[in-house]
This record gives sequence, C-alpha cells and structure tokens, in this order.
Amino acid sequence: MRAKTSKIQPPGLIGLCRPGFERELAKELTRMALGAVQAEQNSAFVVLTADQPVSRFARERVPAWQNLIFARQVWPWFARLEDLPRHDRLEPILAALDELAAAGGYRAVVLEFPDSQIGRPLAKLCRTFAQPLTEALKARGYLVEGAGLELRLLFGTSTTVWLGEVPCGLACPWPGGIVRLKLPREAPSRSVLKLVEAFKVLLNEEERARFLKPGMSAVDLGAAPGGWSWQLAKWGLRVTAVDNARLAKSVLATGLIEHVVADGFKWRPPKAVDWLLCDMIERPQLVIELVGKWLSRRWCRHAMFNLKLPMKNRLETVDTAVARLRLSAKEVRVKHLYHDREEVTVYAQA
Repeated sequence: MRAKTSKIQPPGLIGLCRPGFERELAKELTRMALGAVQAEQNSAFVVLTADQPVSRFARERVPAWQNLIFARQVWPWFARLEDLPRHDRLEPILAALDELAAAGGYRAVVLEFPDSQIGRPLAKLCRTFAQPLTEALKARGYLVEGAGLELRLLFGTSTTVWLGEVPCGLACPWPGGIVRLKLPREAPSRSVLKLVEAFKVLLNEEERARFLKPGMSAVDLGAAPGGWSWQLAKWGLRVTAVDNARLAKSVLATGLIEHVVADGFKWRPPKAVDWLLCDMIERPQLVIELVGKWLSRRWCRHAMFNLKLPMKNRLETVDTAVARLRLSAKEVRVKHLYHDREEVTVYAQA
C-alpha cells in the first residue's frame, strides 16, 4: 500500500505538551489567531493548520516555545504522511522531501514522538530509524553544513508522520521538549529535578551565570523536606529554609541551610535576599499575593515558585495570576515543565 501524503497549503504548527493539557495549549494557539486547531485528549500534541496561503509558515509568525506556557515543543509542519508501509517508511518520506523540501537543505534532522501512552512506544522506532534516515538525507544532499533550518519529524503513530522545518535555534533544544535529568542519590526529594529544570528552561545560560552565584542568599518558603533548599546549597547559595515541618538530615548536613520553624505566609526576612523560592500547596491567588509582596517590597531580587492549578480553567487561572504579578515584577516567565504535574513554574524578577 502506498503512503498517503497530505500537502497542506497553508502549512501549520505542531505543538507537544503533557498528556491531558492539549486543551490549554490549543487555547494558547487559538488566541494567536493563526488558524484552526485540532487537539485530541491525552494525545500529548496539538495540530494547527494556518489560515493564510503561504508557501512556508512565515518565520515571524512562528511562536517561540518559551512563550507558550503549555508547549514543550513547537515547530512548523509542511506535510503529513499516512499509511506508511512498516517495511519501508524511508522511501515515502524521501519522496515527500523531493517535492517539498526547503531549497537550502537542513543543518540537522530531529525525530520526535508524543509523550503519551500511545506515543511513548514510538521512542524505539525513532532511535532505530534515525541512522538510516540521516544517511539517506546525506546521500541526497538534504543535510547541508551551515544551513539555516532543521528538519523535524513527529511520529504520531508507527504509520503516520508529520514533516516540518524550523529555523535553527528556534525550537526547544531538547527532543520532545523534555529535559532528561537524573536524580542524585543523596537528594531528599524528587522536587530537586523540578528546580533544576526550572533554571534550565526559564533562564538562559548568561542569566544563570549572573543571577545564580555561590555566596548568594535565598529563602525557601514551605521548604520541607528541603529538596529545593538542598539544590540551592549544592550550587553554593546560603539558604534560609522556612517551614513548620522537619527538614531531611541530608539538607541540614550541607552546612549552608538554616532551618527556621515558622509559617511561610507570616515570616518576614530580616534583610533582602537574592532569591525567593516557594513550592507550597496553596491556592494560586494566595501564592501570587505572597510573592508579589516580596517583590514589591524588595525583600528579594528574583523569585522561582509554583502555582498549583485547578482542574478547570487552568490557562485562565494562570493568566489572572500573571497579570497580578506583573504589577510587582518587571519580568515574568511561566512554563509547564516536564517535571510539573497539575502546576506551572514561574520566574519573576523585581
């Protein structure tokens, strides 16, 4: 059976997200007025078809993945291939590229799959298919050193693939938008991974070098059992961990963490600190009010915190919270991280 090729003119966007958050990502894309959006619950990806007849999705209209709260990854697509023969997926893909590939070729090719129950088994397919695809692309002259575009493939199923291209550096650098991290054996909780990812995603390398230096000071509200405090200490910061509950022994063993037994909503710092961290299970409105107070009164210079989301109106809840926070902060960035669940992580700068 010959593969079916859908040549979409105009082309569109593929957005990857956490399973169960397709509706939120679809809302973000819809309100940009780029085109029609299709989202299947728990599929872990959203497909947008553009509403203007352009031969390629205009570069200036491609939203950066950092600017979409619920998108792990986003890139333009120009063809969808269906009914791929399992014994030969390569030839239909090459045939589509022969007709539709960018004139200047591609610097690299990246294969991705949705992080869903159906999509995860496709990881093996992507791993085994990557080498023969790369070799075939080189042989046909599609991989060109110094080219300005990357070729992207998303396998929705083992027989369906989207072909896309994105300017180099515009897509998320981690395949699938997933930051793979290994939990240190001595870490007091898995929340450590969430904080490490937050600093990788919400700050760039230059900002991390400026804003996260050994010897800086931090307050961690609602710290117990101390995962975030522990990680800051590993980076050389001095931390005041505020919580009525106990901290793990490994946290106190760092020698850089002072445990203050107090309510994080009521405690006040004796002097300003570089960082405020907060990962308390409270209503978003209360957390925003608390962090906004720290920022507006200059008790901290930077803040990294989580907002727990309701089951409904999650995007609207974030929008309202961010609007309030912007009254106190000159910079606000929000992302639904891979290690987040029913929450988003926020960076704010006073």
